[in-house]
Amino acid sequence: MSLKIHYRGHLSDCNYSCPYCPFALSRNTPEEQARDARDLARFVAWVQANPTRPLEILITPYGEALARSWYREAVRELSHLPQVERIAVQTNLSCPVQWLEDCNRQRLALWLSYHPDQVTATKFLGKCQALGAMEIRYSVGVVGLREHFAAIAALRTQLPPEVYLWVNAYKDQPHYYRPAEIAWLTGIDPLFPDNLRDYPSLGQPCRTGSEAILVDGDGRISRCHFIKDELGRLFEDDLDSLLQPRPCTRALCDCHIGYVHMNQLPFYERYGPGLLERIPLRNPGFRIDPLP
Repeated sequence: MSLKIHYRGHLSDCNYSCPYCPFALSRNTPEEQARDARDLARFVAWVQANPTRPLEILITPYGEALARSWYREAVRELSHLPQVERIAVQTNLSCPVQWLEDCNRQRLALWLSYHPDQVTATKFLGKCQALGAMEIRYSVGVVGLREHFAAIAALRTQLPPEVYLWVNAYKDQPHYYRPAEIAWLTGIDPLFPDNLRDYPSLGQPCRTGSEAILVDGDGRISRCHFIKDELGRLFEDDLDSLLQPRPCTRALCDCHIGYVHMNQLPFYERYGPGLLERIPLRNPGFRIDPLP
């Protein structure tokens, strides 16, 4: 069984200015960027030095990773390592895409986020088309804000039907959606209700800490993005001794990259090998109803 690693370094800058994101248009200093590059290189070296452990890696930065050359190089290197069964990245796809041709495209997958107020649909879809031509697996996500409904419908119309378009529920405002809006978004993304709810998790079994871990730029290991208790250090400790089942210590789990790992939920079966890149095993289909 492969170990799923979510890697999040020190990078926290982004070239977009989404109003709901705390890292909008933030900038790391040159010193912070250099540190992040060194830390990522150390992580890649650790993967290279452990050829017998099957791994699936998801790079989940606070900011936009692929805008930085050291992340593109790391993805290229990791994709060619035989022990890396999957290398996936969360990205807004604002970077060039030609470098992806040098990756092992059988193991690479992209978790794309579309921001209608930050990039034109023509530019974004053009890059999606390039990914398709290179036979790179990808999903596309967008935050389900009301002001983006028309853009979401247009995107769903223009994306290839086999590409999964998922909608992240906007949860900053409680009870944000009216029933008709939930129905409309469920037409676009039949799995939207999965993300709309929060999951009671206190004391529940979860694969994080045993089958999936979070590693930060300093090599600290924690079970997930939301429970930061340190389990050990990747570069100093024996990893096998750290991996063990642990019940969840949070009351609720409200984010996809957390609740997909809960044992009692069906998401490992639903997503299969596409879990990290958020691509369901079976295409859920869609319908585009009139705007609510």
